[in-house]
Amino acid sequence: MAIAASAGLASPSAGLWAQIQQQQAQRSADQAEQQARALRAQARQAQSVADRAQENARSLQSESSQARVDADNARRGVQSMKSMNQVEQGIGESRAQMAERVQVSSSVRQAPPVVNASGQTTGTQVNVTA
Repeated sequence: MAIAASAGLASPSAGLWAQIQQQQAQRSADQAEQQARALRAQARQAQSVADRAQENARSLQSESSQARVDADNARRGVQSMKSMNQVEQGIGESRAQMAERVQVSSSVRQAPPVVNASGQTTGTQVNVTA
């Protein structure tokens, strides 16, 4: 009978041991599920950060392109200003040369005054036959 009693005692003990193992397995499964949820949340957060970074990169690239266009326009403006300054300088030099020629020309050839029938000086005589 001792054998039967010990066999009967082994059975409840084995059931208790199986129940403990089942509880531990359930806890492990719950922990794994909880860890999986946390990792999915981290992955969503990382994807969100990556999306924002990619959008920021696109925005910076667009701003860089616009800055390049602005710089090119500014360079062309500077070149135009230099060209205009050179033209203005050339015009100023031409004016000075023309004024000098006119002054030399007028001092060299002074036409004699024209006297009218009353003996009054009315102006200078202009040669239009040339």
